[in-house]
Amino acid sequence: MTPSSLILLWPAVVAAVFSAALTAAIRPLLLRHALARPNARSSHRIPTPQGAGIAVIAATILAAAFVAWFDASIMKLPFAVFGATIFLAVVGFADDLRPIDVLPRLLLQALAIAVVLALGSAGVRLFPALPAAIEMVLLLLAGLWFVNLVNFMDGLDWMTVAEVVPITVALAVLGWLGELDATPALMAAALGGAMIGFAPFNRPVAVIFLGDVGSLPIGLLVGWCLLALAGHQHIAAAILLPLYYLADATVTLLRRLFRGERVWAAHRSHFYQRATDNGFTVPRVVGEVFVLNTVLAILAIASARLSSVLASTALLLAGVVATALLLARFSRQRRVP
Repeated sequence: MTPSSLILLWPAVVAAVFSAALTAAIRPLLLRHALARPNARSSHRIPTPQGAGIAVIAATILAAAFVAWFDASIMKLPFAVFGATIFLAVVGFADDLRPIDVLPRLLLQALAIAVVLALGSAGVRLFPALPAAIEMVLLLLAGLWFVNLVNFMDGLDWMTVAEVVPITVALAVLGWLGELDATPALMAAALGGAMIGFAPFNRPVAVIFLGDVGSLPIGLLVGWCLLALAGHQHIAAAILLPLYYLADATVTLLRRLFRGERVWAAHRSHFYQRATDNGFTVPRVVGEVFVLNTVLAILAIASARLSSVLASTALLLAGVVATALLLARFSRQRRVP
């Protein structure tokens, strides 16, 4: 059943209000127990509490559950996805309080992703020519990378807001247009609303950060929604929506690998971080990322609606060029008039 625009709006509004209220309520507690102190690789300069992801994830799940309770014929509760999301939030919060070693952290993330793929993806097959086991392993690795790249990219005020809001709005629109199942579309609407509720607290200069408790489960939820979109054979659209994050994080990882750096160690090599070092203000960086992501969202919606291999290829190429131009722009010293 295709959700109406009103049904899509409800979870967004509910999540936004609840996310903002809960963020304000828990901030004093996080100030005492979950303070992110600046270091040489940080983008912030004063100790700032982290952990607002608690509010964002709680608001997302509660808003989606509200819609399912209101009309179960529209949305079926994805219990496996909910469970994996909460599990990953707990892992992230533990890591916020006391860093977990790389290997156990990756294993715990892989467990959550495996649960979503096995129980929450409704048997989605992107490459039927491959044996199911091989495809599952590839999707697990892709999910692990996607969850972590969202975490890697959450290093600047408003950066994750500038990424997640356009993606979730596009997913909700695609659900309204019938190009995406109602459940992931409504989950996307709820997540987008929760991020909007969090945004005022994270605007430069932020008074609170998401923390791993937010960035990791957000990566899981967005990745699950994108997998559902790709399962409708809208693979180009599923690549276009997160293309900036994919490009920045992947190119940065490859550059660091070629240099022989420890890729799991903290650094300031991402293009958005280099932009601030090159004279771009934080609002300018996230503003340009938001504009690019809005363009990518429009291209993704067009790709899904046209349902043409030629059109999807052309639109994907246009998105790649636009993303490459922004990465190149961030790499250069900004000229001050």
